[in-house]
Amino acid sequence: MILYLHGFRSSPLSMKARLTGERMAQLGRAAEFLCPQLPASPRLAMELAFGLVQGVPAGDLAIIGSSLGGYYATWMAEQLGCRAVLLNPAVVPMLDLDQHVGVTTAYHSDQPFEFKREYIEELRALAVPRISHPERYFLLACTGDEVLDYRDMVNHYPGACQKVVQGSDHAISEYADYLDEVLAFCGIGGGAR
Repeated sequence: MILYLHGFRSSPLSMKARLTGERMAQLGRAAEFLCPQLPASPRLAMELAFGLVQGVPAGDLAIIGSSLGGYYATWMAEQLGCRAVLLNPAVVPMLDLDQHVGVTTAYHSDQPFEFKREYIEELRALAVPRISHPERYFLLACTGDEVLDYRDMVNHYPGACQKVVQGSDHAISEYADYLDEVLAFCGIGGGAR
């Protein structure tokens, strides 16, 4: 089972989420792919995500998280003991997102999106100062990320399997090139771990 957690203001319509879902369908495993629309509240996002995977054994679950979803995936992996793939993950979103408090729109719709001041504290409650089992993590970080500093990502996941891509961008525009490697770490397709 793969749970995909999208980033801030993003959605299941993001390029990486769609490509991952399409590949799972090509492999005949579409029913094992979950990608919910996460609410703006980190607390509610985690309640939703936990509810979706309740009862799934840790060994059968992998979480893929992009940007803010990577921050969520890290916290969930620590709680559940499952694997996690982190795609240009946010490391300290409490600092990065403080400037985004207010009403805006999501990237893939015209729906209003409100990020409230109290959500900063909800994010703080999900902080993982140090990962406990680096072998359960795969970091994909891009040096050309225009939103987050890849060095913070690399430093936050010491000992984890790390792929540092020279250049690229926050969206990981060539994500399709890395998808098989991501899925293999999750135990899907060839080279299951």
